[in-house]
Amino acid sequence: MKLAEKPDILPGTVGEGLAQRGICRREFLQFCTALTALLALPPTMTVAMAEAISKARRQSVIWLSFQECTGCTESITRSHTPTLENLIFDLISLDYHHTLQAASGEAAEHARELAMKDNFGKYLLIVDGAIPMGNPGFSTIAGISNYDMLMEAAKGAAAIVAVGTCATFGGIPKADPNPTGAVAVSDIIKDKPIINVPGCPPIPVVMTGVLAHFLTFGSIPELDSLGRPKSFYGETIHDHCYRRPFYDQGKFAQTFDDDAARQGWCLFKLGCKGPVTYNVCATTKWNDGTSFPIQSGHGCIGCSEPNFWDAGPLYEALSMPISATASMLGTAAAVGTAAGAAITWHNRSTKAAAKAAHEKVTVQELIREDK
Repeated sequence: MKLAEKPDILPGTVGEGLAQRGICRREFLQFCTALTALLALPPTMTVAMAEAISKARRQSVIWLSFQECTGCTESITRSHTPTLENLIFDLISLDYHHTLQAASGEAAEHARELAMKDNFGKYLLIVDGAIPMGNPGFSTIAGISNYDMLMEAAKGAAAIVAVGTCATFGGIPKADPNPTGAVAVSDIIKDKPIINVPGCPPIPVVMTGVLAHFLTFGSIPELDSLGRPKSFYGETIHDHCYRRPFYDQGKFAQTFDDDAARQGWCLFKLGCKGPVTYNVCATTKWNDGTSFPIQSGHGCIGCSEPNFWDAGPLYEALSMPISATASMLGTAAAVGTAAGAAITWHNRSTKAAAKAAHEKVTVQELIREDK
């Protein structure tokens, strides 16, 4: 049965748009099922989500790009649940985006101004890139400084989504010595709800999932202490890493090309930041669930955490077990599981307490102490 045959499809809604595109109800429910799983909602929410989305009006979205590399946009174009095409044509009205919009120059700025005026108080503002505060001329759009454009656009926004680590925490532009005086969105905007979606870049379906949640429920998802959605940033990469059993056994690669690395042993001695990085990389993965950095043979660099670029050398072990002495690690390497389990018990006990309070286990807490 076509959505168009349903009597409660209202003009101007997402449901009407889907019907016009020939999307049948079965296909739409399959889409909502995938979204429900992505958002970690119970399966019983699928039908409710379908009803909410079909009756919702297409959400006006304004996307501003400041000090960034376009990596976040590149990432979202690879989303598969929903695809970017589904998002733009079926779910939202993307009224302004430097890279994806057809308009340019005065026509582009007119589109932004018109969208802000017509949807004042209702549009969703997405920001990627840090904001330079050292000099307005460091980054401008149509002769407008990033700071002024952000302040203008934030006034009429229902909520703000800071996409990418540059927008959420300052990212690489803010890295020492921070020559442009880069700051995060939350350092400037204090009177609007902000959803932080960090990553360098974020996983594409995490970005689209946040937008789908807002469209479905008309509100922001539950956030952690850093403003990140708990459904995507509630657990560490280490918690679900397929190399975790080797960590528990004290089996670690020493170089990227040794036999241990070829056998898929744990990479934390090579600098993996998985134990202190909150994200769904290990479960959601990239490129339609194909892989993620650790699976490809490179340790996590912690890019969804604040100040990751200044957290120390990328290939120096920082995510070591709590109180794991050199002798303890040596024993683990020699006898395997028994000592590895002891290391794991120390680590898990501290992480369990931290997780209960939803606090991070810091790098300092995980670093090896040779005492």
